[in-house]
Amino acid sequence: MTRIRETKTTFTAGEVSRELLGRGDLRAYENGALALRNVFINPTGGVTRRAGLGYIDTAPGDGKLIAFEFNSEQTSLLVITDEQIDIYTGGVKEASISAPWTAAQIDQLAWTQSADTLLLTHPDVSPKKLVRSANASWSLNDWVFFIKDNIKSQPYYKFAASNVTLTPSATSGSITLTASEGVFTLAHEGTRLRVAGKEVEVTDYDSPTVIRVSVLEELPNTDPTIDWFEQAFSAARGYPVTVAFHQDRLVIGGSRDLPNRLWFSKSGDLFNFDLGEGLDDESIEFSILSDQVNAIRGIFSGRHLQVFTSGAEWQVTGDPLTPSSVQIRRQTRIGSRIDRYVPPTNVDGATLFIARNKQEVQEFLYTDLEQAYKSSDLALLSKSVIIDPIDMDYDSKRRLLFLVRSDGKFAALTVFRAESVAAWTLHNTLGQVKSVAVVGDDVFMLVERGGAFLVEQLDDALNLDSALTGEIASPATQWSGLDHLNGESVSIVADGEVKQNQIVTSGQITLDEPAKAIQIGLPYTHIIEPLPPSELGAAGGGRRIRLVEGLFRLQDTQSLRLDVGRGLHDIALRQLGEDPILDSAPPSVSGDIRVRALGWQPDGTRALWRIEQDVPLAFTLLSVTTEIKVND
Repeated sequence: MTRIRETKTTFTAGEVSRELLGRGDLRAYENGALALRNVFINPTGGVTRRAGLGYIDTAPGDGKLIAFEFNSEQTSLLVITDEQIDIYTGGVKEASISAPWTAAQIDQLAWTQSADTLLLTHPDVSPKKLVRSANASWSLNDWVFFIKDNIKSQPYYKFAASNVTLTPSATSGSITLTASEGVFTLAHEGTRLRVAGKEVEVTDYDSPTVIRVSVLEELPNTDPTIDWFEQAFSAARGYPVTVAFHQDRLVIGGSRDLPNRLWFSKSGDLFNFDLGEGLDDESIEFSILSDQVNAIRGIFSGRHLQVFTSGAEWQVTGDPLTPSSVQIRRQTRIGSRIDRYVPPTNVDGATLFIARNKQEVQEFLYTDLEQAYKSSDLALLSKSVIIDPIDMDYDSKRRLLFLVRSDGKFAALTVFRAESVAAWTLHNTLGQVKSVAVVGDDVFMLVERGGAFLVEQLDDALNLDSALTGEIASPATQWSGLDHLNGESVSIVADGEVKQNQIVTSGQITLDEPAKAIQIGLPYTHIIEPLPPSELGAAGGGRRIRLVEGLFRLQDTQSLRLDVGRGLHDIALRQLGEDPILDSAPPSVSGDIRVRALGWQPDGTRALWRIEQDVPLAFTLLSVTTEIKVND
């Protein structure tokens, strides 16, 4: 009979897929787990019960969360819902303003920020800018391209075939333009055209071939001409898809009808897209042309301008970026998802993006050795965790990338490249998470619970979701303000003690005994289930195994519920502390808990132990040392 002693000191491979059960030779097997649910992985290796979610407010409906960060001290959360933006500062609603995007359009909303201005784009809505003024007031307006002498310096493009002509009826005033083919629609009213290098504005639509215009610059003659263009962004042709700032230029990536085109503003003049004579500071525009479809889905300003399209990833170079120096090169062929906008996110110098297949989180990283970018799948060993991601953002304070799935669960990736740590955990709550945003050091989520959409904030001091806390000088039994939890069974921690769950009625609960401090919210369960020891695969041949003893090293832990083959049992932690005082709050334990086990196990694919508990108390597991026997 063989006796084996194994110490698991790290979970830095995170939750891995069950397909790895036959790959005990991999490093990820040694450092991974079958299940890590509702826990955060520390870069040092241990796991901690995830932070709870504190209730902030109820939103008007489904939508998207966006961070607005003017500086390190002035940050706000934008909650964008159906035709409305609610603005929160310090967890308090500061303003509400009307917006043009319907609930169905929010998924395609893209944005970028510079100082006090946030630019927002959608392929079917004219682009907007949200401005926070010095007196903390907010306004949402259309972009205004640079205008001089009534001439607008915006992008232009000829959408019609190259041989289609326009014939003016006169050279000035209010005239008609007649096209050789039907190219106009009613949506062209109010747009501008450049005919023979001169600008006109459409005032009336007569037919697909005839429009009436007001001449802004006198035309050279009334001859038919193929030299004409219309404004690139309009109700007739669609609007920008995505936007970014790069090298002191505003960069527009794609539009509804020109999905593979890039526009760069003049240097230092962000809304001036006059091509001029191609001087170094003048604007730039070109299309991405290759052997595949390249609809632009995202652009990111890093070491270079990174362009993420539906079929590949590209690098735009030029130092500095000028009309004569600009170059674009394809780097990898992964492709980004096309049905919604998920912003590329910088994490430790790499850019993370969601792959088109909705099953991968790709790391786009520049390598000095190859002088090029490469892509690698950060979820290769954790495919069960990454299913149809719909939103993500990075919390640099916790070193966690938060990723929201379409089923309402969310995943967290612990990233620490210096230590080769990239570990996934999966999280759920009693509801569905819809969006996530990191504002400064704070993480906010939009969560649907019972048909209501709640804005909640990750809070390390909480072990409950949608929770409220309170503290008063004189103990009380009745606690109110819980209207958002009406009808729900809530967990209660009063003066550090876990009380029996109650149903919230009329927005309040009543304790059996008065308390000064309280936490009330929805429970969630954390699970830690390791992979079977790799020695089990080597044992093979129908041999049986049993756990003799487990040594669980804890830190600042108040509750441990453990299964070592006989079902879940609460483990007494007071053995490490002082003599208990009856009815006192559980102690916080740091040290080793030794647990004996009995029973042989014939299945080598089952874990030898499992932690599963919904008790809303602190929990951190640093390492586990197991002693096992294998039946020869």
